[in-house]
Amino acid sequence: MAENIRQTLNYGWRLFATGFSFFSFGLGGLLLGLLVFPVLSVLPSSRSQQISRGQKVVHYSFYVFIGLMHRMGVMTYEISGLEKLNRSGQLIVANHPTLVDIVFLISRIKQASCIVKGSLWRNPFMRGPIVNAGYISNSDPEKMITDCVDCLQAGGTLIIFPEGTRSMPNKPYSFQRGAAAIALQANTIVTPVTLSCYPSTLTKAEPWYSIPNRRFHLTMHVGDDIPLQDFINITPKSIAVRRFNAYLQNYFSQQRTR
Repeated sequence: MAENIRQTLNYGWRLFATGFSFFSFGLGGLLLGLLVFPVLSVLPSSRSQQISRGQKVVHYSFYVFIGLMHRMGVMTYEISGLEKLNRSGQLIVANHPTLVDIVFLISRIKQASCIVKGSLWRNPFMRGPIVNAGYISNSDPEKMITDCVDCLQAGGTLIIFPEGTRSMPNKPYSFQRGAAAIALQANTIVTPVTLSCYPSTLTKAEPWYSIPNRRFHLTMHVGDDIPLQDFINITPKSIAVRRFNAYLQNYFSQQRTR
C-alpha cells in the first residue's frame, strides 16, 4: 500500500515537473525575444557578431533548462566524447529519438546553428531565439542547403538530424539526403552523435503528458569523425550523396542495436 502511494506521488510530481518544464521553456523563449535580444541588438556589432552572441544566449538558456529538468527529477543523462565537439566548421549529424534532443545538444555546444521548420519562425515563443541565433529555415530546400554550406565554410558549427523529424519507435531509420549533400558540398568535419532515451518518451508518437513510469535517462555518445574523401571522389555527385546517405543510415542503425 505504502509503495503504491509512493509511486503515485512520484508519478504525479514528474507529470507536474514535465509540464512546468515545458511552460518554463515557452516562457523563457518569449522573454528572450521581448527583453534580452532587443537589448543585445542595439549594441554596435556586425551580423556575424550578433549571431555569435545569440547562439551563446541560447546555449546558456538551454543549459539551464536541462539542469531544471534534471533537478526536478524528470530526467538523468550521461555524455561520452564531449571533447570531440565545439570545433570550428563542424557538422554534427545525430539521430532524433526524443523532443529534447536539439535542446540537449545545444546545451553542450557553445555556438551552433541548426535547421528549423519554417512554421516556427511565426511562433512567438521561438521566433526571438531562432532569428537572433541565425538558425536556418527549411522552407526552401535549395536555399537551406546553400545556407548550411555557407555556415560551415565560414567556420560555424551546424547540427543536423538526417531523418528530418523524430524517429518512430521500433521503426527503421529513413534518412533524407540533405545532410549528406551538405557534408559533401562543404567538405568539412563530420561528427556523428548517437542519442538514446530509456524509457522511451517524448517521441513523435506521444504527447508530452504521456510520461514513463520512471524518470527517463538520455545518453549522448560522440563518435569519431567520418572521413569524406572516398565519397567526395565519387562521380556523379548525386551518386556520392546517395552512398554517403546510405552510409550514415547504416551507421546509426548499427549504433541503435548495440
